[in-house]
Amino acid sequence: MVDRHLPRHRSWHLRVVARTALAWALGLGATSPARAEAAPPPNPTVTPEVLQGTLRTVQASGRVAIGYRPDLLPFSFVPAPGAEPRGYSIELCRALVSAMAETVHRPLSITWVPVTAASRIEAVESGRVDLECGTTSSTLERQRRVAFSPLIFVSGTRLLVRHDAQVASLRDLAGQRVSVTTGTTNEQVLRGLILRQRVPVTLVPMADHDASFAQLARGQVQAFATDEVLLYVRAAQQGTQRSLYRLVGERLSYEPYAIMFRRDDPQMAALVADAFAVLARNGEIERQYRQWFLRKLPSGITLGLPMSPQLRLSIETLASAP
Repeated sequence: MVDRHLPRHRSWHLRVVARTALAWALGLGATSPARAEAAPPPNPTVTPEVLQGTLRTVQASGRVAIGYRPDLLPFSFVPAPGAEPRGYSIELCRALVSAMAETVHRPLSITWVPVTAASRIEAVESGRVDLECGTTSSTLERQRRVAFSPLIFVSGTRLLVRHDAQVASLRDLAGQRVSVTTGTTNEQVLRGLILRQRVPVTLVPMADHDASFAQLARGQVQAFATDEVLLYVRAAQQGTQRSLYRLVGERLSYEPYAIMFRRDDPQMAALVADAFAVLARNGEIERQYRQWFLRKLPSGITLGLPMSPQLRLSIETLASAP
């Protein structure tokens, strides 16, 4: 599906990006942000020969491929069959597309590419998508394969159980079954904890969060492990059945969400960093957060999740950057 009606955004003034592009053209390599800010304004005319990596590709094609997850309310979801994806992560990615469009000096349309937890990293590495906009945690292991934006949300692995389960922590699940979604950091975290704590828990990997939750709803597992915010949303979506489920235990991991893009692409990395600084300074990140986590969602539920101290500090740091 192609988005032919991108919203207009204010000028991004991507001096760092243009400076980097000029440096590449002259064979000088990337310059530091501090030196780029102090330099005279570059020539605003950017040609395809100057652009490199992702920016050169999208300048030639006029399209940006965005990987999205269809079932991750309120981050990335499809509100109705045939509709375009919406959500907190999606809106931040749209802002990046606007910054890319200004940098390459042409309108850019969006090609929407559905991905799964298991396929999302490969989709970025292979070039099938230019940005991945969901709930992907930025980890050291993943940073060896892809690049990440500044963090957009902070969560952590927890357990969802039925309300009558005699479970307060992972240890209480000894000898029982726990569903996890394949390709997530939650699966890695649980496998590590099971080995270190020597808790005989059987993990049941499923293709997506819907299937993982369905295992719990049908009584085929005794717990579903994933990020706390996603479990909170999942329980809220049950309506009158919400009281059938509860979150237990402390966070078992730290999950800093960010937007993925291809690594070893200094022009794109500079653009993402500079665009996020602008989004922090003009309040757009906080506006999007309020829209998706504090106000009523299209589905009718209100999450009422205040911003974490870690995310607020990250925004303040971005806003104060040179």
